[in-house]
Amino acid sequence: METNLYLPVKRFLENLGFVVKGEVCGCDVVAVRDDDPARIVVVELKLSFNLDLVLQAVDRTSVCDEVWVAVAASRRGRQHDSRARKLCRLIGVGLMSVSSTGLVEALVAPEHWTPRHDRKRRSKILTEHRRRQGDPSHGGVTRQPIMTAYRQQALACAAALRDAPGRPRDLRKNAPDAPKILLRNVYGWFERVDRGLYSLTDSGRAALQAWRGADEAGPQVEDA
Repeated sequence: METNLYLPVKRFLENLGFVVKGEVCGCDVVAVRDDDPARIVVVELKLSFNLDLVLQAVDRTSVCDEVWVAVAASRRGRQHDSRARKLCRLIGVGLMSVSSTGLVEALVAPEHWTPRHDRKRRSKILTEHRRRQGDPSHGGVTRQPIMTAYRQQALACAAALRDAPGRPRDLRKNAPDAPKILLRNVYGWFERVDRGLYSLTDSGRAALQAWRGADEAGPQVEDA
């Protein structure tokens, strides 16, 4: 029960010099320290980290100096998810866990935080967006392959090799990365039949059939 979290959190805050009381004006835990002006800390209790808890915390930010969320410690709890911790940092909310023995661990401090840009991931997204022909995949799809720019070029190579073996340099018009794609053969669609000469495997022919019309905006796939 959430009430099992109350006393450990209360003791934790009292050790920091706060006077702590429960269920004050709808807040699970309110801690006050008589500084000048008085410092108010609110803690919302939940057995697990979820959206309701986050929404409660956001609502409390306008009435106090610090907001924390406290959840029951669990090896598989969402509090261990780096994305959950990042969310707490973004909204300036502290995160603490409470073990079954009453040990309170502060996981995230309630401080304003601006994430650093991940230039590598940003570049990867921008490159994929620019290289992908048309808009072949609907957003939100799950449990099925995505038509990436790489797959589009691989299908272009497969279409060009459908009737006869070919050389990578001859496929570059529709697939600039043809040499790398044929050499790596990620999907198992190609096989080398001679030095610098590749043909299409049975799995490659099956892929052409499976992906027929999947990318109407990409001329290389339409040819398939």
